[in-house]
Amino acid sequence: ADPEAVGKAFIAHYYSLFEQNRAGLGNLYQDASMLTFEGTKFQGAQAIVQKLSGLAFGACKVTLATQDFQPSISGGILVFTTGNIQTEAESPPLKFSQVFHLMPVNASFVVTNDMFRLNYS
Repeated sequence: ADPEAVGKAFIAHYYSLFEQNRAGLGNLYQDASMLTFEGTKFQGAQAIVQKLSGLAFGACKVTLATQDFQPSISGGILVFTTGNIQTEAESPPLKFSQVFHLMPVNASFVVTNDMFRLNYS
């Protein structure tokens, strides 16, 4: 699989769900998947979706500034994104960085690792 094509398709799908339907992100994770969100670890699809669904903002708009993709030595794909999350019209956007490790499972990819950080200036 072409890491760039898979990575671009993944982030388009991921951030679309993140903006409108975070509960729908569960299908992208497995029981062994891990999210580190601002330094706190969550393991398993259920715990990850619970964390993401419980964020203090509802619908938002994600604008990506950068996106990088690499094949991993284990046969997966590393994805690194930076950008802005606009939560409400009157609030300044939140700058963030996020790293995903995608692994092939059957004919698709799942997120085995996800690291998210807000970037404070």
